[in-house]
Amino acid sequence: MAIYSWNKITEHSVNHYAQTMPSITQTGNALQQGMVSELIYDEKHPIMDCILLPMLRQFGIQSRWLLWLSPNKKLSRHWLEQSGLPTNKIMQLNNMASITTIEAMEKALRSGNYSVVLGWLPELSEQDFCRLQNAAQEGHSIGFIMRPQKTHNIAGIHSGQQNNLKIHSNYYH
Repeated sequence: MAIYSWNKITEHSVNHYAQTMPSITQTGNALQQGMVSELIYDEKHPIMDCILLPMLRQFGIQSRWLLWLSPNKKLSRHWLEQSGLPTNKIMQLNNMASITTIEAMEKALRSGNYSVVLGWLPELSEQDFCRLQNAAQEGHSIGFIMRPQKTHNIAGIHSGQQNNLKIHSNYYH
């Protein structure tokens, strides 16, 4: 499993990150600048518990909100509580068209009110990705574009134009 970067600079194995990644409070300026990454996940594999949830828990310590833009999916409050996520800091918008979801994610990232914005978005053009990246940097926020593996175009992995990380997401009802 690897992470691929838009600028072709970053390409590391997830195992490397699991062993060497400092805590979010130690990364300082790198995360304070903001970024957007695409996470491709397999709903049948429980890796989300090991990768994404610890990050979300640490971001939940901040005073800012965590926003889930998940069209047609409703978060399970029971799952949020069991996962140790701060339910009092999580907002969800789930009745949105995919086009407005991109715009909503851009506005949320730019606002600076959210430490993390997770969005289930359609395929993005490079221009849309750059808009989201700029918004994240302005708002000092982290954006995760969530994409189930079954709808992902595997050819895109080899183009070097995406950040890819497979995670698990079977926590909706």
